[in-house]
Amino acid sequence: MYFNTHTHLNSPEQYPDRHLYIQHCLQRGIEKLCVVGYDVESSKLAVAIAHEYPQVYAAVGISPNDCENTTEEDMKIIDKLANDDKVIGIGETGLDYYYDVPKDKQKEVFLGHIEIVKRCHKPIIIHCRDAYEETYSILEKAHIEGIMHCYSGSDQMALRFIKIGFYISLAGPVTFKNAKMPKRTAELVPLDKLLIETDDPYLTPVPFRGKHNEPAYCIYIAKEIARLKNMNEEEIALQTYKNACKIFQLKG
Repeated sequence: MYFNTHTHLNSPEQYPDRHLYIQHCLQRGIEKLCVVGYDVESSKLAVAIAHEYPQVYAAVGISPNDCENTTEEDMKIIDKLANDDKVIGIGETGLDYYYDVPKDKQKEVFLGHIEIVKRCHKPIIIHCRDAYEETYSILEKAHIEGIMHCYSGSDQMALRFIKIGFYISLAGPVTFKNAKMPKRTAELVPLDKLLIETDDPYLTPVPFRGKHNEPAYCIYIAKEIARLKNMNEEEIALQTYKNACKIFQLKG
């Protein structure tokens, strides 16, 4: 029993036959998936996909890498989508200072998502890169709960996010041989605060690294966490499933 908390099956060019990939998930015991939006159109598609399949849910938002031209009307659309019954999270949103997207615009859109979260009472899904301290400062003041998606910060920073109401979600990098920080995070973070995801089509886990990623591969994230924690893989799968249901306010 697995819950893939972050997939981009709403990327038509990567997944022209999404039914096939969902079937792969069901065959491998992935019982729930969250398809996550990164701009207005992908958010609309995430909601549409969620309504096609009972085991699929959606998150809606505009990522920091896609927010430069975000308008007030775009945010109104996200706000409206947030009220859909199959939408379980708001995002992905946050701060990413790796690419040259204006920081002020990123913050403006990020804060706009936080306001939507406060209105709809659903968790926020955070994309963060090279901006952990600033992201933490904003979230600490916001008093909301959510997920640090595809977490790549330090293990100690992860504990700080947990203290303010966030779960830590690990993706393909935890399986990479030289990815010391994600492995340390997996070891240190309490199991009841961990989630698994693929963030497909990116960051394909070992043993398929370098090949096309797909949502069913979240089983390899659980497998590596189990190895690092010296636990049974089924325990990891079940607890991360329960964790996801809890943060997303779903019945198990």
